[in-house]
Amino acid sequence: MNIFDSLELANNQCPDKEAVIFKGQSTSYRELYHQACRLSAVLSKRFNLKRGDRAALFLPNIPEFIIAYYAIQRLGGIAVSLNVMLKRDEVDFILRDSGAQLIVSVPPFLEQVPENIPTLQGIISVGEANRSGCVRFSDLLSDSAQEIPLVSFDRDEGAAILYTSGTTGKPKGVLLTHGNLKFNAEATIRCTQMSADDRLLCFLPLFHCFGQNFIMNSAVDTRAALILHERFVPNEILESVLADRATIFLAVPAVYIRFLAQPDIEKYLQTVRYYFTAAAPMPVEVARRWRERFGKLIYEGYGLTETSPFASYNHHTEYRDGSVGSALDGVEIKVIDDKGDTLAPDEIGEIAIKGPNVMKGYYNRPEETAEAIRDGWFLSGDIGKMDKDGYVYLIDRAKDMVNVSGFKVWPREVEELLAKHDGVVETAVIGIPDPVSGEAVKAFVVKKEGAGLTEPEVIAFCRDRIANYKAPHFVEFVDSLPRNPSGKILKRELRAREAEKM
Repeated sequence: MNIFDSLELANNQCPDKEAVIFKGQSTSYRELYHQACRLSAVLSKRFNLKRGDRAALFLPNIPEFIIAYYAIQRLGGIAVSLNVMLKRDEVDFILRDSGAQLIVSVPPFLEQVPENIPTLQGIISVGEANRSGCVRFSDLLSDSAQEIPLVSFDRDEGAAILYTSGTTGKPKGVLLTHGNLKFNAEATIRCTQMSADDRLLCFLPLFHCFGQNFIMNSAVDTRAALILHERFVPNEILESVLADRATIFLAVPAVYIRFLAQPDIEKYLQTVRYYFTAAAPMPVEVARRWRERFGKLIYEGYGLTETSPFASYNHHTEYRDGSVGSALDGVEIKVIDDKGDTLAPDEIGEIAIKGPNVMKGYYNRPEETAEAIRDGWFLSGDIGKMDKDGYVYLIDRAKDMVNVSGFKVWPREVEELLAKHDGVVETAVIGIPDPVSGEAVKAFVVKKEGAGLTEPEVIAFCRDRIANYKAPHFVEFVDSLPRNPSGKILKRELRAREAEKM
């Protein structure tokens, strides 16, 4: 087994079919396959990259990411993905932590790559870089190195390392296997009913598990076309959906929230047969508004980087509002208490996941791996409940729970309520220190344009509908909420702002 098998099969079955569409240029599966094979030979010849060696990808969404990723896999190397927003010290940590032997990047990002990484033997630049020792990506593709045989693996051998966002302490490298990636692709294809006729829009970052595994690997596995964008620019994306005839639209909730606020976008979305969201909780109200306006469901998935990422799906047979669905075929999900005992239906606890999607472990961190995976069950850190039919409902992250005078407040409940207010675009709720109650609830609110909302009005709206201790004590109106590249709201940044104020 090798995840590269999918690309080889695509070349054998449909070599002339479009594989990647980027900035108006199309790359066929034949071209993608041969470029990956040629690069893999050069990486072996010049850099001695071999089975188990780590190679870093510090790249935006460009075709070279896909070529380099599959070239590394073909050799048996492990692709290490770096968030393109990282700065010098963060890049330094990941390169050292992973022991990366080479890095592929672009000139602007290379400024953040330190010079003194002991394991780093090669730097490859996509474009002309003003840095000594760099090799141009295009020069490598024109090298005449002799092609080497494809490396085959057992299912549990490492294929990729993706670093967690590091909300607490240093980020950890999640080591995913070829078996993890293959299972994820097959589950994605089955749930979305993806076929070779589909055209997937991808503006989500390829360095993130959603973009890399759910979108890129699944598209190649089913020989679909990938419409690639470097970033989310709303008008460009809408025009691309129409011009490139996208059939599958994959996004995070923030994108759907933004599009709902735009008039007359229906004309751009006529070719889309399927909508999907993940990476952050989808507000029930947003899903309802989308369904009523466009006449189609936004299907939802749940998982984490550690589950590669797909774990549950809502749903190919029965969709249920507010749920992230039931466990994928072959995956088990349960809700447990603090002692690890399984809870009864509708009782709230921590979500645990077991199956072929669960990571091999945190790279070079056996103690933290043992803490996270117990008897094969990955402890997600997410709080939720499960109904009698096995449908999972997320409550919140355990670390986001607010303790008001001993009462638990789950921010998502308050956020879901605020999403129902006609004057609210989106919101984020956190706990802030309070001398009397220990913590108080604070809401950051993005208002609809022209809405004359005030702090007392928002607080009163909530107090009329939920217990007073759950309602925000403070409301701050903001133009936007801080997010990571996958679209998840960075509540740690909001907490940091509050700490600075105090």
